[in-house]
Amino acid sequence: MVSSSRKGLMQSTWARWLLGCLCCVAVIGWDVVHRMPAPPSAQACWPVTTPLGNKPLVLQAKGHIPMPPDTPAAHASSLLPMPADGPQSVLAFWFAGTKESAPDIGIAASGFDRATQQWQAARFVVERQALGQVLGFGVRRIGNPVAWLDADHKVHLFVVATGPGGWAASRIVHLRQSNAGAGMAQLAFEPVRVLPLSWWWNVSYLVRTAPLTLQDGGMVLPVHFELGLKYPVALRFDRQGEFLGMVRMSQRTHVLQPTLVMQSESHWLALMRDQRPEGRVTVAQTQDGGQHWQDTPDLALVNPDASVAALGLAPGRMLLAHNSSAHTRTLLDLSQSANGQDWTLAQPLAHGSAAQEFSYPALAWADDSLWVSYTDQRQRIAWQRFGINP
Repeated sequence: MVSSSRKGLMQSTWARWLLGCLCCVAVIGWDVVHRMPAPPSAQACWPVTTPLGNKPLVLQAKGHIPMPPDTPAAHASSLLPMPADGPQSVLAFWFAGTKESAPDIGIAASGFDRATQQWQAARFVVERQALGQVLGFGVRRIGNPVAWLDADHKVHLFVVATGPGGWAASRIVHLRQSNAGAGMAQLAFEPVRVLPLSWWWNVSYLVRTAPLTLQDGGMVLPVHFELGLKYPVALRFDRQGEFLGMVRMSQRTHVLQPTLVMQSESHWLALMRDQRPEGRVTVAQTQDGGQHWQDTPDLALVNPDASVAALGLAPGRMLLAHNSSAHTRTLLDLSQSANGQDWTLAQPLAHGSAAQEFSYPALAWADDSLWVSYTDQRQRIAWQRFGINP
């Protein structure tokens, strides 16, 4: 016979197990009910509408973007193409300061002046303490700025911001230009809000790569979830920057920092950083303009747990900047593909020694040129500009 004390212990254990199951069901149900709906199908825009075939890229210029004075560290740049009738070809944003996660880290910016064909003096446009005061909570670190230009030609910034904890405890803060039409020296931003991505204080969503521009003037912003499981999510915004919804892009749990590349107006690929020891560039795809996503086989390209950047330049011409060594970030290359599966080397970007790092690339098309930026030794942001032979 089972003793009364043992019977009571078993009943208590079952009760705790049942209570735990009910709590889990309640949490999952709450999450499902409060999740933003998946947005409707959309059509993406080609930067170049005329097929380019295999016309080679030709290096036109290269160098380093100016740093704010007395700033020894830089990382995670983003490039924003500007309107053809404006003073700048592109704007560049990155985070800079004493070192990554230091209290003085801010978001720096510079613009490439069309008249002088030079980068303008860099300055900080977002500072951690001021951002926390406006948002109403302590911001411990900021980073990974991603820029977008809305239908009214206002610049939007999406920035990773953390409170207590590391990058996995981040939130994505949406900022908008507060003085549209002002020059680079007066560029300023105001917070819109923390993006409402999770009922759990919107924690552990991070942004890294450029949005995909849509024909309706809106965009799709690729982000990822990082707390324990790591998976990509696509966020939809309308032409003024209002958040419309989100959808998970992969069922994998070891991928992050997705970059979007279009094969056609409604067929897009998400190429992702892989955290497995022998990682490859991983892939998910949508064939209905972002409504549904499916995992597809990895690319043959190795990935040393490093961020990649892709751009669908023209029909039949896709580009990918990536680290091409299996275990280090000493090699950074630009590859191209016509079908999204088979990639060949288009240009070597930076090849260094074992102690060097070239990482976190960004791509943009402006002034009939391909612009590339990337982190150089965690100290500066390097850039290169390529034309296409006729």
